Amino acid sequence: MVKPSNNSPQQKKGLHPRNPHRARYDFPALMKSTPALVPFVKKNPFGDLSVDFSNPDAVKTLNKALLHHFYQVEFWDIPKGYLCPPIPGRADYLHYLADLLADTAGGEIPRGKKVKGLDIGMGANCVYPMVGHRVYGWQFVGADIYPVSVKSATLLVDANPSLKGGIQCRLQKDADNIFTGMINANERFDFTMCNPPFHASMEDATKGSERKVRNLAANAKKKGSDKFNLQPLGKKAGNALHQKAKPELNFGGQNAELWCPGGEAAFIKRMIEQSATFKTQCLWFTTMVSKKENLPAINQALKAVKAKDIRTIEMAQGQKITRVVAWTFLNKEARDEWCGAWKG
Repeated sequence: MVKPSNNSPQQKKGLHPRNPHRARYDFPALMKSTPALVPFVKKNPFGDLSVDFSNPDAVKTLNKALLHHFYQVEFWDIPKGYLCPPIPGRADYLHYLADLLADTAGGEIPRGKKVKGLDIGMGANCVYPMVGHRVYGWQFVGADIYPVSVKSATLLVDANPSLKGGIQCRLQKDADNIFTGMINANERFDFTMCNPPFHASMEDATKGSERKVRNLAANAKKKGSDKFNLQPLGKKAGNALHQKAKPELNFGGQNAELWCPGGEAAFIKRMIEQSATFKTQCLWFTTMVSKKENLPAINQALKAVKAKDIRTIEMAQGQKITRVVAWTFLNKEARDEWCGAWKG
């Protein structure tokens, strides 16, 4: 297992200190653990080993290698057209969640099966539960509105001995619900997590995809490569944006993974309103917030439901800044009592 030094000059800016992906990818080690990655690894114009990040097959195979090498996930795949997430950023969210739980518990990160998390929108990739279970031993419930996603995630769990017994996948049958139907009576979660749909419409999602393609093309040109032949995306993107994109997008995504009416702000507001129904059944509710301008409305919504404690945690990966907003309805005494169960 690669354990980069925190003082490495090649570290990626801003990743959590415990994130094993802070250093540049060790492609020789990754290729050794996952030989399928070998055909995708070439020297870039600077003489460094890399992959073509505009190639969706290369990105997916790199994910397989990272999950295998760092987290002992022997089998991982996703259906065509479903979201292929960047592993380093996903891992970061989990490490900051661990810090939040440690701060609540007096400084020590709680580990093992006594800690239980709910991942809203786990996707077909199931990455958050897999990494969280492998790194911290936490138990997970993963929720999704797509039957294909639930089936795919369930197959991944069943196919990996290191994951069995640690992750349960549930289908959310009502797209208007977030926690209702997922948190059962008398069920408790130490945290919830979510990477909500970013865009407000399919049109916005398509425009965002076009920007990604243009950025990839610009980066390739800057590095002296002309093989990235930029062509505009078609307007009829369908359920999987990248199926109509030329060149094919490297991340994919179904409609509900990429957009919802009102975008990120509306989704998170609905999440906050529904969280109040389960205020005594969860220690910390959390969500990613990509757009900084959404924070005032989110904080206002949290005050409206009378959250006892609200926290904003900044995360950085290179030049990209995102944040996690966390809230709880439990006072300090109730939180201390809750955390006592981890030590019992």
